[in-house]
Amino acid sequence: MASKGILKNSASSRMPPQGQGAAGGKPPPAPPSAAAPTVVFGRRTDSGRFISYSRDDLDSEISSVDFQDYHVHIPMTPDNQPMDDDDVTAARAEERYVSGSLFTGGFNSVTRAHAMDKHDGAGAGRRGGGKGAGACMVEGCDARAMRDARGDVVLPCECDFRICADCFADAVKAGGAACPGCKEQYKNTEWEDLAGGEVTRALSLPRGPAGANGGHKMERRLSLVKQGNANQGGEFDHNRWLFETKGTYGYGNAIWPQDGADDDGAPAGPGHPKELLAKPWRPLTRKLRIPAAVISPYRLLVLIRLVALAFFLMWRIKHQNDDAIWLWGMSIVCELWFAFSWVLDQLPKLCPINRATDLSVLKEKFETPTPNNPTGKSDLPGIDIFVSTADPEKEPVLVTANTILSILAADYPVEKLACYLSDDGGALLTFEAMAEAASFANLWVPFCRKHDIEPRNPDSYFNLKRDPFKNKVKPDFVKDRRRIKREYDEFKVRVNGLPDAIRRRSDAYHAREEIQAMNLQREKMKAGGDEPFEPVKIPKATWMADGTHWPGTWLQPSQDHARGDHAGIIQVMLKPPSDMPMYENIKEKSPLDFAGVDTRLPMLVYVSREKRPGYDHNKKAGAMNALVRASAIMSNGPFILNLDCDHYVYNSKALREGMCFMMDRGGDRLCYVQFPQRFEGIDPSDRYANHNTVFFDVNMRALDGLQGPVYVGTGCLFRRIALYGFDPPRSKDHSPGFCSCCLPRRRKASAANPEETMALRMGDFDGDSMNLATFPKKFGNSSFLIDSIPVAEFQGRPLADHPSVKNGRPPGALTIPREMLDASIVAEAISVISCWYEEKTEWGIRVGWIYGSVTEDVVTGYRMHNRGWKSVYCVTQRDAFRGTAPINLTDRLHQVLRWATGSVEIFFSRNNALFASSKMKVLQRIAYLNVGIYPFTSIFLIVYCFLPALSLFSGQFIVQTLNVTFLTYLLIITITLCLLAMLEIKWSGIALEEWWRNEQFWLIGGTSAHLAAVLQGLLKVIAGIEISFTLTSKQVGDDVEDEFAELYIVKWTSLMIPPLTIIMINLVAIAVGFSRTIYSTIPQWSKLLGGVFFSFWVLAHLYPFAKGLMGRRGRTPTIVYVWSGLVSITISLLWIAIKPPSQAANSQLGGSFSFP
Repeated sequence: MASKGILKNSASSRMPPQGQGAAGGKPPPAPPSAAAPTVVFGRRTDSGRFISYSRDDLDSEISSVDFQDYHVHIPMTPDNQPMDDDDVTAARAEERYVSGSLFTGGFNSVTRAHAMDKHDGAGAGRRGGGKGAGACMVEGCDARAMRDARGDVVLPCECDFRICADCFADAVKAGGAACPGCKEQYKNTEWEDLAGGEVTRALSLPRGPAGANGGHKMERRLSLVKQGNANQGGEFDHNRWLFETKGTYGYGNAIWPQDGADDDGAPAGPGHPKELLAKPWRPLTRKLRIPAAVISPYRLLVLIRLVALAFFLMWRIKHQNDDAIWLWGMSIVCELWFAFSWVLDQLPKLCPINRATDLSVLKEKFETPTPNNPTGKSDLPGIDIFVSTADPEKEPVLVTANTILSILAADYPVEKLACYLSDDGGALLTFEAMAEAASFANLWVPFCRKHDIEPRNPDSYFNLKRDPFKNKVKPDFVKDRRRIKREYDEFKVRVNGLPDAIRRRSDAYHAREEIQAMNLQREKMKAGGDEPFEPVKIPKATWMADGTHWPGTWLQPSQDHARGDHAGIIQVMLKPPSDMPMYENIKEKSPLDFAGVDTRLPMLVYVSREKRPGYDHNKKAGAMNALVRASAIMSNGPFILNLDCDHYVYNSKALREGMCFMMDRGGDRLCYVQFPQRFEGIDPSDRYANHNTVFFDVNMRALDGLQGPVYVGTGCLFRRIALYGFDPPRSKDHSPGFCSCCLPRRRKASAANPEETMALRMGDFDGDSMNLATFPKKFGNSSFLIDSIPVAEFQGRPLADHPSVKNGRPPGALTIPREMLDASIVAEAISVISCWYEEKTEWGIRVGWIYGSVTEDVVTGYRMHNRGWKSVYCVTQRDAFRGTAPINLTDRLHQVLRWATGSVEIFFSRNNALFASSKMKVLQRIAYLNVGIYPFTSIFLIVYCFLPALSLFSGQFIVQTLNVTFLTYLLIITITLCLLAMLEIKWSGIALEEWWRNEQFWLIGGTSAHLAAVLQGLLKVIAGIEISFTLTSKQVGDDVEDEFAELYIVKWTSLMIPPLTIIMINLVAIAVGFSRTIYSTIPQWSKLLGGVFFSFWVLAHLYPFAKGLMGRRGRTPTIVYVWSGLVSITISLLWIAIKPPSQAANSQLGGSFSFP
C-alpha cells in the first residue's frame, strides 16, 4: 500500500522555517555526524602526480615559506559544480518527493499526495551523477575530455582512452608522451593536428568584413586554447589551471576589459569588444511578397469579375422571364447571394504573403556565448505544450503516447520545455500509458538526438516508406536502430495490453475485498448471531498498480469516480531537468551507447481536472483553461503550444521556427503563431478534400497579409498574456478604409499615448480596475497565478538588441535555472483545476479559451484580434506537425457539421464580426464575417441545385432565351473564375486536382452538413436547445493490409438524404427533358441544353459523394435508396399537382410513343 500525506493548500507552506534566515537568528547546530567540509591542499609535480599536504606538513613548511591569502572565483560550468548546501539538498529531496507522488484534491476535499512506487529509467531526469561518458578517464580527474570544434571527442590513442587537455599536456610533458591507459607512446602530440586544425580558437566567431585588418588578432584575443602548447617547459601554469573554464566557456576572458586599462592591471571595469558591437543586426524572419507578375493580374481579375458580376445581375434583373417568373425569381435571389458570398470570400485574398525564418540567427542571438551570456546557455523563453484527450476508446492511448514522445524529443532547450497532458476522461488507462511512454522516452529521446532522427514519432518513423539509412554516417546506427525498434515493439505490446492488465488487476483486488467483507460479516454473525445474512455489495473499483484506488474514472462508474464526477489529479511523470547538459554515466548499464549525448528529458505532467455534477465543464475549452492555470504555477512558460492527441511533431525544429516570429522585432505584438495542419493516412485521390489545402495554403496565407490567420484549434503557439486577455503593448485603431497593401493611406501623426506602452493592459476594463488587488476578480484567488503574470510577460519579450526593438528584455535574463518543484506548488495547482475555481471570474469570458461555442478556437482567436493583437502564419519547408483526419464519408460530414454549427453560433452571438472593435482591420473583419455567414449559403445552394431539374421538368429556363448577351456574361464570369483559380494555384503552390476536390466538397458539404448546421443553430437560438457532438474516432495505423479500409465503410446518417435526393431528381429530370425534346413536334433544344448543362454541373460536383455511397462492393444501406426514392417521388407528384401539363403540351407529343 502506498503511503499518503495531507498537504495544506496555502502559500505559507513555501515560507522558510521560523528563525531560519531571519535577522539575528542563529543557525541550528549541526549534527555530530555532519562534519564541516574540509579543503585538501596539494600541488602537482613535474611528473604529473597530485600530492596532497596534511596539516602537519603545512605547519612544518610555514616557517620556511611565506603564504598570502587570496580568493579565486571559478564560474559554475559542467566540469565545476559547487558543493550542494543543505538548502539545495533539501530542495532536491522535496523535488524527488513531488515527482514520485500523485496529487489529488478538489471541491470539499483535502489535497493529498499519494507516494507512488516509481522506478526511473537509466538517466531519466537526473540532476547529477557519476563520471559522464565524455569525461576524462585519468584517475582522480573528472574534467571534460578533449573535443574538436564540432563537439566530438578527440581520442589521441588507438586504445580509445579519453583524456582531457590538461592531463594530455602533462602526459606529453612529464610522462614521456605515453598514454595513461595502455602505456604506449602517442603517435601525435600536437593538439592542432589531433583536432584536425579546427580548434585553434575556442568558438567559431563571425569574421569581420573582407579586408579588415586585425581579424586574426581578434581570434587570438578571444581564445585561450592556443596556450595549451605555449608552456612546454618549467613549472605548472596555475593561472591557466584556475581560469581554464573561463577560456573554454565564453569569449576567452570572463571580463572584457575596457579600452585604456593600465598595463599594471588597474581595474577599468567591464566592457564590450568593438568587433562584436560593430556586427550588423540581422532579423529572425523575412516577409516574402508575392511577385508582382502574379499578384497584380490576380487583383485585376478580381476587379474585372466584380464588375462583370454587377452588370450581369443588373441585366438579369431587368430581363425577366415572364413564362416562368417563379423560376426566374428563385434564380435571381440565389445568384445575388452567391455574388455576395464570393465578395466576402475574395476580398481578404487580395494581400497574400509568404514568410521565412532564419534559425541560424536564432541560435546566434540566444544560444551563442556573448558578453552578457558568457557560458552560452540558452536564452530562449520557455514553452508549455498542451496535449488534450478525453476518451481512450475513441482516441487510442498509443496514438497519444507517440505524440508525447515526439514532443519530448523536440529540438528545443530541454530545461525550457514542459509537456502537459490533459486527460478529460480521468482514465487509468491513459495514466499508465503515459507512464510507459515516460519510461520508453529514456531510450527514444537520446536515440533521436544522437542520430538526428526525423520524424520523432516512433510509429511514423518506423513506418516510413523511404530508406531509413539515408544520410546516416555513424557506424552504430544500424545496431541502435535495430535495438530501439525491438524496444518500441515491446513498448507497443505493453501499452496494448494495459486494458486487460487493468481489468484483471481490478478484478483480483475486488475479489479480495469481497472475501474480506464476507469473512468480516461471518465473524459478526458468529459474535451476534441474530443478524440475517445479506449479500455483500462493494463498488467495483479500478485499482492502480500500487494497490490503491484510482481517484479518477472507474471502469464501472461509481459516485465520485465517474466521467463527470471525479477529483482533480496531477502527477509529475518526469521532473524538471537540470539547466546543464547531462551525459550518460559509464557505470550505468544502458542498452545503447549514448556517449556525448544529452540524456535529459523535459518535464512531463499528467493533469485531469476535477469534475462534479452541477458544474459546467465547458468541454475542451474548459480543459485548456485548467491547463493554462496549472502550467502557470508549475512552469509558467511565456508561450503555450496546443496540440490534439493525434497531431505529433513532424519537424523537430518547428518550435524554434515559431519562436523566430515571437522573438523578432515587433514580436511582442503577436498573440499566436499558427502552423498549417497536415494529415497522414489520406487516400491518394483525397476524395473528400481532407487535406483542405485551399483553406490552409490559400485563405490562411492571404489572412497572413492582413491581421493574421484565424486560430484553427491545434498546432498554434500562443503568447500566454494574450490568452490572459491583455491588450498588445502598442495597438492602434483602424479607421474604415480599404486594404492598405493595395491602396496605402497616409498615416496621420499622433501623439503617443503613455498607456499604449504598458505591457499589461486590458481595454475591456477601466483604469481603476487594472491594479493587482482586483486581479482575483478576473483570474481567481490564487496568489501564485497572479504573481506569475508579470513574470510571463517579461520572459516573453524579444531581446533588446536593436534600438528599434521596443518593449524588449536584456540579453541573458533567462539563463538562470528554474525553481524546483515542491509540494506546495503542486497543491496550489490542484486547487486551480478544481471545478469551482472559475466561479465569479473572467475565465471563459475574457480570459483564456472562450466558452459558448463548439468552435471555441475561432472565437478565441477572434477575441485576440479584436483587442488589436496580430497573428502570423508559419509555413515550414518540412511540415511542422502532422495528424489524422476522418476519411470516412459519414465521419467527414459530421466533422464539417460541427464546424458549420460553430459558425452559426458565432453569427448569432456577440462574437459576430459586425460588432468588432475599431482595432480590427476592415478586411480582417470581412474574413471573420464570412466565417459566420458561409453556412447560410447552403439554403440558396440547395435551391439552385434543384433549379436545373425544375427547368427540365417544366420545359422552361431561368432566362427566356439563350441570347448572345447572356452567354457573353456567362463566358466572362466563367473564364475569370478559371483564371483566378490558376493564379491562386500559382501563388499558393497547390495542385489543380486539390482545387477541384475542394470545389466538389464545397457543394457536398453545402447541401448536407451546412444545412443541418443552420437548422441546429436556429433551434439553439430560438428554442434554446443545446448542441452536443461526439468525439471523432482516431484510428491506429496497424492495419497494413488495408490502409484505407475506413474509406469504403458506409454508415447511415440523415445528412446523406439531401445530396442523394438532388442526384436522383437531376438524373430523372435529364431523362424527362430528353424524352420531351425528342418526341416534341417543335423541339426547343436551347432550353434543353441549358437545363442539361447545369444538371451535369451539379452531378459532377456530387460525383465523390455518389462514389462514396457505392462503397467497395456496392454496400450502400437500402434505407438510403428508400428515403431518397420516396423524397424524389413526393417532389415529382407535388410538382405535377401544382402545375399539371396542359393539353397543348400533350398534343405536341408524337403519337408513336406511349407508356405500356
